[in-house]
Amino acid sequence: MKEIIAIEVLENCLVRLRFEDGAESEADFSVHVGKGVFAPWTDYGFFRQAVIGEHGRTLTWPGELDFCADALWLQATGKKPEDLFPSLRQERPAYANSLKDEPPRQD
Repeated sequence: MKEIIAIEVLENCLVRLRFEDGAESEADFSVHVGKGVFAPWTDYGFFRQAVIGEHGRTLTWPGELDFCADALWLQATGKKPEDLFPSLRQERPAYANSLKDEPPRQD
C-alpha cells in the first residue's frame, strides 16, 4: 500500500505528488471539474485546499472528497495493480471469469 508524503497544488487543477518510495508525478484533475461531487472545484480556492489524508493513504478535500493513494501511484508510475498487489498474479481456474462455467455450489 502506497503513501503520499508530499503534495504541491499547481495551476489548472494539477497536483504534484511524491510517494514514500520516491515516485513523483503530476496528477491532472481538470477532467473532473464541475462534474457531480467535483462541482466545488469550479472555485479554484476550494481545489487548493487539497491535503494529504490520514497515514498518507489519500489525497483529500473538504466534504469527504478523496482519491486513493494506490490508484494515484498506479497512474503516476504506469504500473498495473498486479505490481502493487502481487496476490493478483495468482493463477485462477478458467471458470473464475465465467458465471456459466462455475462449479456447482456446495451449500
